[in-house]
This record gives sequence, C-alpha cells and structure tokens, in this order.
Amino acid sequence: MLNALRLLLPALVPSWNFFDVIAPSPRVEYALTSAQDVPPDHWREFRPRPDRVSVPTMLGRLVWNPRWNQTLFVVACAERLADEPTDHSQDELFKRIAADLPDDAASWLSFRLVFLSRQGEAIEREVLFQSAPRRRQGIDVK
Repeated sequence: MLNALRLLLPALVPSWNFFDVIAPSPRVEYALTSAQDVPPDHWREFRPRPDRVSVPTMLGRLVWNPRWNQTLFVVACAERLADEPTDHSQDELFKRIAADLPDDAASWLSFRLVFLSRQGEAIEREVLFQSAPRRRQGIDVK
C-alpha cells in the first residue's frame, strides 16, 4: 500500500520543476475581414476568461471541462508559435478559432499573438506574431 501511495503522490501533487521558464503567455486575438487584401482592424480576444464563475460551476469544472483543455492547447500552440514558428502551430490555431465562429461570419480570418507587460503604471501591448489571412472555408475544423 505504501509503495502504491509513493507512485501516486507525484501525480496528485505536481512538481513545479517541469516548467522550463515561467513567463507571460501570449493572448490570442482574431479578426475577420471580407477580403484577403482588407487590413484587419477589429481584433477580438479568443475565448476571453469570464469575469466571475460561480462556485458550483468551478466545482463542476474540476471534474469536466473539455473546453478549457482545448483552450490550454491553444495557449500551448501560441507559445510554440512565439518561440519557434511552425505551420502545424498556425494550422491548429486557425482550426480552433474557425471552429468557434458562427457560419455567417466574414470569410477571411487572421490571428495575432499579443503579450501584455506592465511598465510602471501602464500596461503595454506587444504584437509578437500576426498571421496572414486565410479563407475560413478552406480551414479544416475537424
């Protein structure tokens, strides 16, 4: 019994040593346009966090929260894209964003990665990556 507990304990109480670096995560913002050559001007945060979450909702999310798991995957793709851009990370971000959009939304989609940092009293926004627009109908959301 004691040996089983020793094996299970690291899974129940995770170690913080598995993080390479502790740094701010990028925010993913997206914009929709009607044509490829129209510059995006209205950026929206992808899956913004709610201002408040009730206690029953929080408790339920401890057991079942697939949407948050997918959001964590989006953040991981954004972090990889910021560190070392790959087509796979871009494809996954396009796929996840496009899947959340209504069918009647504009036909061209762009996203960008924004880092927020505090400089004294001001909060500064730095755009680290901005994608080229893609036609939404061409993005495989499965």
